[in-house]
Amino acid sequence: MTAASAFAGMRSVAPVMFRAGCPDCRECFELAASALRLAIGASSRTTFYSFTCPRCGAAVRKPAGERIVELLTGGGVRTLRLHSTV
Repeated sequence: MTAASAFAGMRSVAPVMFRAGCPDCRECFELAASALRLAIGASSRTTFYSFTCPRCGAAVRKPAGERIVELLTGGGVRTLRLHSTV
């Protein structure tokens, strides 16, 4: 079996895009998974996602609840797990 025949009939998958907004300039836009970072901490206070606003360049950090974490990880966003030092 050749590589071409093994992948015959497979469709390319569109990259996942996430809607976001900047609290500084109030612009709404779509970001690719590669433009977002997710940090998962020990509590809801230390779990957040971040990105740079493509319009004004502001560093944006927003809280991420369970559903947001699920969507971002499922969409391929890079994740950093924060560990407690206690």
